[in-house]
Amino acid sequence: MTKAVAITTSLLMIILMIPGSAFAASPVEPDPNADVQIDAAGASFPFPLIDLWRVEYGKLYPNVQLNYQSIGSGGGVKNHISETIVFAASDAPLKPKEMEAAPNTLHIPEAIGAVTIAYNLPEVSESELKLTGEVIADIFLGKITKFNDPAIQNLNPGVSLPDENIVVAHRSDGAGTTFVFVSYLAKVSQEWDEKVGVGKSVEWPAGIGGKGNEGVANVIKTTPYSIGYIELAYAFQNDIPYAAVENADGTNFVLPSMESIAAASAGAAPTLPQAHESWYGISIINAPGDNSYPISTFTYLLVYENLNNVTNDPDTAQSLVHMIHWMITDGQKFNESLHYVPIAPEVQKIGIDGLKRIQFNGESAWVESDTPSHVQSIVTEQPTVTKESVPQTYEQPIVVQQTNNQSLSSEMELLSFYITALIALIAIAVILVIILIIVNMSLVASIKKKI
Repeated sequence: MTKAVAITTSLLMIILMIPGSAFAASPVEPDPNADVQIDAAGASFPFPLIDLWRVEYGKLYPNVQLNYQSIGSGGGVKNHISETIVFAASDAPLKPKEMEAAPNTLHIPEAIGAVTIAYNLPEVSESELKLTGEVIADIFLGKITKFNDPAIQNLNPGVSLPDENIVVAHRSDGAGTTFVFVSYLAKVSQEWDEKVGVGKSVEWPAGIGGKGNEGVANVIKTTPYSIGYIELAYAFQNDIPYAAVENADGTNFVLPSMESIAAASAGAAPTLPQAHESWYGISIINAPGDNSYPISTFTYLLVYENLNNVTNDPDTAQSLVHMIHWMITDGQKFNESLHYVPIAPEVQKIGIDGLKRIQFNGESAWVESDTPSHVQSIVTEQPTVTKESVPQTYEQPIVVQQTNNQSLSSEMELLSFYITALIALIAIAVILVIILIIVNMSLVASIKKKI
């Protein structure tokens, strides 16, 4: 009987490994006969991932161009409020006043990442430095000015630290990365909380500024004896070492990694709000756990429930819903290559439920994919946008080169979906039959033993 249970368990594991996308409902694909440009802007924190999504989605749907500008969360939120972009990205949830200025905004989690404490110490190779939250706060407060300060040296007894002045690097623009970092500092340092506080931009007591994660990474990489905060992907891309930070429990110094970021986010899903609710105050910063990296965070896409706020084009509305759905489901397979943790299925569901709330021309912009998009469009009438257009503040967008095979690609994708679903259903049926046979044989053997 034990053997039968083991076999049954293995078969059930096989069932669970069948991709959920084979059965999950999804919105219709973009119309292959319509050229669509989706303008977006915001956080630099997820930019490497969003840019990779742009490329990969463009391979599948080359007539849809995503033009995302990495201008910082503050700029993204500003353009979202002024309704000059189709969607924004931010590492900081909207504040109550921002929600009032942009009512009916959906927060759709797209990934989980980490803010690193990156440094340039020619004498220290690799990521050997260990820092506590209090020491990090004192460095950015300007209280610790030398790398060989006893507060740092005592944490790193085996490292020879130089008698050099610390050059502090921080963001010069409004940034979600800043919001995440100073939120951490406010949790671990009462002095920081009282003197500086929390925000997408703050009055820095010390240091020099760089624009975007790109700018701060460049300052650190080119400035010996500097230290600053950047998203993990930027540290990897620029080969910049970063510190192990003491965990919330005070039991371990933890380097940011896929495992330690995932540990910080473990258990968060059941406590998260729905996409249309307020996310202000939601945080996984300084989460408990021996292997939890303390400066971890969700990053979000901001989308209006009523897309008429930002576009009068039905193809744009249809493409946007499909593209974001792809990002938070199939697109998650690209996260790990850039050191972002994929969101859990429960968090994906929050985003999908949010997408199903989106309206265009008074109708749902979510249309099930059982009918190809080029057969059933979500709307036919184009409304007139009455709100006065506000000049856009982002730079010239990057475009994806178009090709002409979208119609064939769309049909092949649909056929592939049906074949995959059919195969999966047949596999489940076969497995269930095998399970029944095994159980029946086990029962017969058991009865024979008793006889």
